This record gives sequence, structure tokens and C-alpha cells, in this order.
Amino acid sequence: MLPVRRPPRLLPLAALLLGALLAGCGPRPAGPADGAGSAERDVRRAVADWSRTVPGELAGIPLTDWSYEVSSVRRDGARAVAAARLRYRLDGYDTAPEEAAREVELVREDGAWRVAADRPAPGALPRLWDQGPVTVAGGTHSLVLGGAGQSAGTLREIAAEADRAVPAASAAWPGPWAGRVVVVVPGSLDAMARLLGRPADTYRGLGAVTTGRAGAGPAPADRVVVNPEGYAGLAAEGRRIILIHEVTHVATRAATTATTPLWLSEGFADRAAYRGSSATPAQAAPALARAVRRGELPGELPRTEDFAFGGDPEAAARAYEGAWLACRLIAAKWGEKALVDLYGRAGREPLETGLPAVLGVDRAELTEAWRESLREDLR
Repeated sequence: MLPVRRPPRLLPLAALLLGALLAGCGPRPAGPADGAGSAERDVRRAVADWSRTVPGELAGIPLTDWSYEVSSVRRDGARAVAAARLRYRLDGYDTAPEEAAREVELVREDGAWRVAADRPAPGALPRLWDQGPVTVAGGTHSLVLGGAGQSAGTLREIAAEADRAVPAASAAWPGPWAGRVVVVVPGSLDAMARLLGRPADTYRGLGAVTTGRAGAGPAPADRVVVNPEGYAGLAAEGRRIILIHEVTHVATRAATTATTPLWLSEGFADRAAYRGSSATPAQAAPALARAVRRGELPGELPRTEDFAFGGDPEAAARAYEGAWLACRLIAAKWGEKALVDLYGRAGREPLETGLPAVLGVDRAELTEAWRESLREDLR
């Protein structure tokens, strides 16, 4: 198995690049004697005036509803630091604002406050533009944001692949979703790691990950974050599979909750990616096929911990392959509609309830059917 073929999605489903919100104090009332209240109001006004100019400096990114809400001001003579919460949307993609904790540094010159720097608050994650110039490529169903060093040609190629992935995901998931996707392509693996707040080794060998919020309700669009090193090492078929897989996670996000088993969400995404593929189960699931041929037939459906990345890649590969083959079995034995219905119910109720209602079997019976299919398909 190509280790980049089926990357895990980030499961606490936090919005892409969303740092911990800075819990700053509210504005400090100051007495008129020391003028502190007036100075703080001037700082807040300077931040507000400056913030209206920032989207123009990020030309090409379709930003809207851009604003900074200042929660506190620290002043030291002619310098001040404002703790603020940035809110913005990507026009046409986000149904609710993205948020980020920021520090805005100001200096006082010629009797007026001027913004000198804007950076992530301590402990907060950076935005893509914090890492340098952003290049934008727009597709029919996709918006691709490239970090510093990414070429326009590469981004156009990714946008074209994402455009093909969207209808493929829609074919697998007939439920409602936006039918469009935001793809972020950092300048390097290290840049990706900084954006997502985890060590680079976490993502080494992965092609892409998806981030977002689980469940229904207003939320920023999910982001598919491409590992530029892993993605570049894939052949055309691998790139196709990786983007359909990740876009399917975007499509199913509103139906995915904490009750959805990971084997079902990951297996469903791979089912979408491999629909119509000529690869045999043994070809598409080589790690699991090797285990079965050694007599190591799994005794249960993959558990959540089996999908952990950063550990044993062979074990993670077997988990993803087993999840895909479970969903493939359900579609073949009970039908594609049953697989979709099971996914929808799994986000609302325990699997022990959904399985008998949709498939007419319990977990033990499904597991035994799956194990039998592994014996037949992976010999």
C-alpha cells in the first residue's frame, strides 16, 4: 500500500487552522485623570481602521466579513499590544466565520497609533498568509490556496483534480452538502505541520488530511490540507484516490458525529474513492492481504485506536484496508443505499441500533460476514 493512499482525517474535528481562542480580559475602565481610557480607545480605533485595509493586501483570496474584535490592550509608553479575535469568511465557501486569536502590535508616531505587526496570539495557530505570499487557483467546484513557494501550475493541477473529486464524492454520498471544497497546499511539510499544530512526522508519508467540525449547523467549510511532499510522490491514480477520499469526508461531514465509528467513516471515504476502480481487493489492500495469507485474520472490525497515525504504518494500513473492505461488503451484499442509510443512522444513534434496522444483522454477524469476505477476497 502506498502509505499516502488513505490518510486519517483529524478527528477532533476542529475547524482548519483554528487556534485556541485567546481569553483576554475586557477593556479596563480608566479614570479620566491618567488618560488611559482615551489611549485604549485610540488603539482600538486604530486596529479597526487598519483591519479594513488588510483584505486588500491579501489580494486574490476571496475574503469577506473580515474583522478584529479587540479584547484587551497592553500599553507600554509609545508601544501597545492588542489581543484580538480575527473573524472572516471565504466568500462562497464558508457559511460561518473562521476565527483566530491574534496579537496586533502598535506604535505611536506623530500623535497617532499605527499597526506595526499582526501575528498569532501565543499558543494560537498561524494562518496560511502568516507563512508568506498566498497564491490562489479557482476551479469549478474548488478553491485552492497555495503557500509560499507553491507554483500556480501545481495549484491549477490540484484544482482540476479537486473538481473531478467533487462529483465523485456526490455520487457516493447523495445527502445534502455544499458541493465545493477548499484545498490548502502549504509550501512544505514543515509549513503544514505548523499550520496544524503537530510535529511534521505526524504527516510524513500522508497525502492529505481533512479538518473541519462534525455535525450539522453553520460552520466554516472543511479544508483539505495537502502534504506537498507526500502528494508529489503519488502517481496520477494515487492523487485521484486521495482527493476523492478527502472530499468525501467533506461531503459527509454534517452526517458525521462522535457516534460514527471510524471504520465506517474511513471505509466509506475509500469506498467512494475506489468505486469503478479495476483494482482487485488484494491489489488495493496489500497490507491486509499479507496478514491474511500469514493466517492473521482479524477477529473484529477495526477499532478507533487502530487508525492512529504516527505509529506502526503497517497496522494503520491494515485498519484502513479492512474498513474499506467492510464498506465494500455492505454495498455488495445489502446495496449502496443501505451503506448510505447506515452511515446516516450511525451519526444519530449507536451502531448496535442501526445495524439491525438497516442490514438486519448485529455487529457479530456483520463481523463474521466481513471475515469470510477477507478469506475469499485476499487469498
